[in-house]
Amino acid sequence: MAGERVRKYLMEHGVEYSTHTHPTAYTTAEIAEAEEVPGDQVAKVVMLMADSQLVMAVVPGSQMINIDKAKAALSAESVRLANEGEFSRFFPDCELGAEPPFGPLYELPMWVDEGLRGPQITFNAGTHDETITLALSDYMELIHPQKADLAAV
Repeated sequence: MAGERVRKYLMEHGVEYSTHTHPTAYTTAEIAEAEEVPGDQVAKVVMLMADSQLVMAVVPGSQMINIDKAKAALSAESVRLANEGEFSRFFPDCELGAEPPFGPLYELPMWVDEGLRGPQITFNAGTHDETITLALSDYMELIHPQKADLAAV
């Protein structure tokens, strides 16, 4: 089952969460509309190549990644969007483009934008028609991400 790794991890750590099924949605705006939540509370995964390392970045769904800010935060000489061929193998249990924002579960370093706020966050559960919602504080406590200003404003 897609995203089972995340659900299992949440259950093992006693974290309360809910899952929702909705019509197929490919963008964070579509997810926000389907789930009736503000776009800023949807966690958008952006896969980056920082020098030669694959990195997961998470920004609020209503924002875009700022490559220059990411480059500075990651102390990298070059940063670019990763292509699907560079990251798809890391997510064998997920549909392409529906990766959940849990880098450590997929053995990837991750950074979370400081603008990700709200009492809860919603994100893809490994498919384009299912999401997981949980408290932002639980999420941050579980993954202990690096935080930085990554979003374009």
